[in-house]
Amino acid sequence: MNRFDKIFGLKGEAKVRYLDGEFQIVEQGDFVRCAVTGQMIPLSELRYWSVPLQEAYATAEISFRRYQEQRQRGGAV
Repeated sequence: MNRFDKIFGLKGEAKVRYLDGEFQIVEQGDFVRCAVTGQMIPLSELRYWSVPLQEAYATAEISFRRYQEQRQRGGAV
């Protein structure tokens, strides 16, 4: 977050429930954080997430990398 975020009144981090093909906002906010990088993802730009892990990802590459890690570990994918 930078000084302009404070000026324009960002609400902060949203709490989101990730579903197949959509997501529900549980607590209002302007962004979520990438589970891998910690990068802020504006809700309007949120495209990649995992339903089983309930995590958001900043890019398709990060999402795929996380999928591969979970598959190797035998976890939920």
